[in-house]
Amino acid sequence: MDDRHRQAMAHAPSPKQRLARYVAANKVTSVLMAGLGGFGVIFLLAELTVRFDAGLLIAPFGASCVLVFGLPHSPLARPRNVVGGHLISTAMGLIAFSLLGSTPMAFGIGVGSAIVAMAMTGTVHPPAGADPIVVILTGASWSFLAVPVLSGAVTIVAAGMLFRTFIVGRRETAKI
Repeated sequence: MDDRHRQAMAHAPSPKQRLARYVAANKVTSVLMAGLGGFGVIFLLAELTVRFDAGLLIAPFGASCVLVFGLPHSPLARPRNVVGGHLISTAMGLIAFSLLGSTPMAFGIGVGSAIVAMAMTGTVHPPAGADPIVVILTGASWSFLAVPVLSGAVTIVAAGMLFRTFIVGRRETAKI
């Protein structure tokens, strides 16, 4: 072995260093892809809201994207949890608003009952805990369950599944 070859070998990264670089590069890629997924879904919902003059976007959907794209293996990001959590929490908010109006008690009962209902049905999705607040602050009607809640939650879940399958390349089985 000549001196140039020895010097090159001395400066070559060890297997441990190569592994660390690989993990770091893939971590950055994964994080960027998660951000791209969240951007895509929220942009789509916002664009459809503007084009069709239909309220398809609520703030809790941003937090749902964090789970669906950033922590796709979390039980909190399962389709059942995303869709079910948003529907159940919104329903609890609508019931509280129907019975108590826009009062401090309605806000408390809406969120508290949403937590209980999600836990009892196995659909816990933390971003959905904000849905009763959105319902009461906006004075939403029962149609709010379909648009934006159901349509938006289904869009997030479908986009998350498509994104992982075709863009990220990690085919995952959804636990519904």
